Amino acid sequence: MPGTNLTRAEAEARAAIISTETYAVELDLTTSEDTFRSTSTVRFSATPGEATFIDLIAPTVHRITLNGVELDPAEHFADSRIALPDLQADNELTVVADCAYMNTGEGLHRFIDPEDGEVYLYSQFEVADTRRVYAVFEQPDLKAAFTFSVIAPEHWHVLSNNPGEKESVDGEVAIAGQTRGKARWEFSETTRLPCYVTAIVAGPYHRVAGTIESRKGTIGADVYCREALAEFLDADVIRGDAQAGFTFYEDKFQMDYPFEKYDQIFVPEFNAGAMENAGCVTFLEDYVFRSKAAEARIERRTVTVLHELAHMWFGDLVTMKWWNDLWLNESFAEYVSTVATVETTKWKDNWVTFNSLEKTWAARQDQLPSTHPIMADIADLEDVEVNFDGITYAKGASVLKQLAAWVGQDEFFAGVAEYFRKHHHSNTTLSDLLVELEATSGRDLSAWSEAWLQKAGITTLRPQIEVDTHDDIAAFAVIQEVPKEWPTYRPHRIGIGGYDVVVSDSGETRLERTMFVETDISGPRTDIPELVGNHRPALILVNDEDLAYAKVRLDEQSLATAVEHVSGFSDPLARSMVLTAAWDMTRDGEMPARQFVDLVLSNIAHESQSTTVMVLLRQLATALSLYVHPDHAEETCSETAEALWLLAIESEPGSDHQLQFVRAFASLACTDIQLDNLQGLLDGKLSLGGLDIDSDLAWDLLIGLAVGGRANEYAIELQLARDATASGQRRAAHARAAMATPEDKRRAWDSLVNADKDMPNALQFSATAGFMHVNDTSLLEPYVDEYFASIRRIYNDKTNEMATGLIEGLYPVLLAGRVDDLQDKADAWLAENADAHDALKRLVIEGRDGVRRALENQAKDK
Repeated sequence: MPGTNLTRAEAEARAAIISTETYAVELDLTTSEDTFRSTSTVRFSATPGEATFIDLIAPTVHRITLNGVELDPAEHFADSRIALPDLQADNELTVVADCAYMNTGEGLHRFIDPEDGEVYLYSQFEVADTRRVYAVFEQPDLKAAFTFSVIAPEHWHVLSNNPGEKESVDGEVAIAGQTRGKARWEFSETTRLPCYVTAIVAGPYHRVAGTIESRKGTIGADVYCREALAEFLDADVIRGDAQAGFTFYEDKFQMDYPFEKYDQIFVPEFNAGAMENAGCVTFLEDYVFRSKAAEARIERRTVTVLHELAHMWFGDLVTMKWWNDLWLNESFAEYVSTVATVETTKWKDNWVTFNSLEKTWAARQDQLPSTHPIMADIADLEDVEVNFDGITYAKGASVLKQLAAWVGQDEFFAGVAEYFRKHHHSNTTLSDLLVELEATSGRDLSAWSEAWLQKAGITTLRPQIEVDTHDDIAAFAVIQEVPKEWPTYRPHRIGIGGYDVVVSDSGETRLERTMFVETDISGPRTDIPELVGNHRPALILVNDEDLAYAKVRLDEQSLATAVEHVSGFSDPLARSMVLTAAWDMTRDGEMPARQFVDLVLSNIAHESQSTTVMVLLRQLATALSLYVHPDHAEETCSETAEALWLLAIESEPGSDHQLQFVRAFASLACTDIQLDNLQGLLDGKLSLGGLDIDSDLAWDLLIGLAVGGRANEYAIELQLARDATASGQRRAAHARAAMATPEDKRRAWDSLVNADKDMPNALQFSATAGFMHVNDTSLLEPYVDEYFASIRRIYNDKTNEMATGLIEGLYPVLLAGRVDDLQDKADAWLAENADAHDALKRLVIEGRDGVRRALENQAKDK
């Protein structure tokens, strides 16, 4: 990625010189299959006599005109920058260029639908890929008003941030085997926006027209997807989720929705979950469910819809000055979308999902050597690219939840409303928000900010309990342990719950809460005198109700109760917290991996929350592949797969549990009998009541057979013929890369690492996952040295998304405990590449730490 970086210092210097006013962007999407014509006219003020630069990544620049003076592109365009000398007080710049379509999910992504040959385009600009589409001052604090004009095939829909008008123009274009006329779409001028939330979406998308009621009236709110997915698009549900969010946010923020429309478009080969383009939100098209989806996925889509809607105010209307405050942008949206989900949708237990999914992500990220304060120091664009992580999203949201509990939720939202009122259409820093929260809550947040936002690491809370001869609590304290790398004792607002085993008249055993206190703790030890004198419950849960961000430990008696009765919790949040504590103990080497496996398999059938089931199955897979000692791994994996098969058989026909258990079984199947069962399900010779072998489940079964050495290229091609779709192509890429012979692994590796031409981003992601999907880890051993020899080249030659996906996805962590000198190889690479960018070294350091943790846990499990 040489020549495309931008430092914070450069951005600050540029913002001190110029102020942007308007952009007029003209795009012609009919010029070729590889590039499109981009003409941008930028009006901006500047300090007279100064010089600066504008950003552009383009294969060809035809013309640069600054204040009527032609600048030679050969002299003024280099390394993604156009030099702008001798500025005037008021300036007009026009740049005409041919920009490249991308297949990486960055810039203007071009996708060809395998079903009908039609072309679908969408833009993805965050962090700094606006410059791949038009010349732009690529930094969030240089906001401007934008006007877009687009020429495209006349049968397309073309969308942008604002409404547009379509008119036919002269000319024809050949596309999808047909000759089509052309049309021009002219879009009205936007309000002031940061460039990274501007958008262009174009193609023959299927449209479901509709409206949403805002405080300011009725606005257009269409929902789009590819034509091939039209029959599966539940647009009314998606729009209904958005409507609930409109009502909730406009009330809480005390400010009308700030844009003229709210389109939601589900696009192919998207790298993330969604993107908050103002009035033109793009989503991963996997959220259009063509096969039966786990309830966890459906719930997650609702949260994502509400997350992106929150950004319309927090991020788009009021924008961070620089990427240091990316965390606040994402954490705020993650927190308030969870509040909105619980209060306005059917997913009333979404705080359970937040605990099992978001907080475990945050804790995992926060224990890596690359952990950073929530308020990260972002020196340049390459820094921010690797900071879309569990700290920025999940830890930040957890801390905001804790802050709202401390200052009061009404006071929190009152402060947010005042923040929007004062700073709409402008740029801010964290201090601007804290000022308003201090005013509405009456609390001084400076110490809170220092402890929670400016210091990294996660603390561990343990109960310390003394009982008398009657088993009454004689003394109770909460011990706060801090990581040695980040020795920060933080204040916490926590609940402490006591649970006892209760047997109903019907003989059902439950864990019911019989004791509770909510209190503040700080420092290494906090005594809790309110609990003294109570009879000691069977299980004591520190951080009951999940107010605090911390790891939690169970005392010996509580752990024994949990192992025997965790499925008996009537409160799903308490159950999730106990299971999360068990997982934390496993990751930290305090519980042997096989004990955790037994705990999950003994209780997962009784879990009521789909997301908790999904997370437990993921943790189960991690424990089996990384934390179980290699001497026991094959046997434990086989026994686990067998247990999952029995759980699937015993599940209610057609249930969410059945679907998730079958998918997990397919991923782990390794014995001849287990593989026979996969084949039987796929062929229809074996059936489970209520289980429909739809397209996606058929691929799950076939991939399991490929990993087990039972599926070849012919079987994959046969399934692809049945499912000749974009999704089918992705699943086939996974299956091919998962085939279990040395020759197949070599072909997969070379296609990912050594090919002359990159595969599209979605196929690369699938093939990377398939390459690492093995029963026999020895298939991966030949690639350890090649991995370390290749990653510098990968990082330099590929875009950020593509490079990061390969370097993270191919790290040989599965060989922990199986290749003796794995850590030595990582250390040698880091020593030899000390001059590499910190963002690249961070990826290697994180991979190395995954191996370290695996080795320590394997030793515990031996």
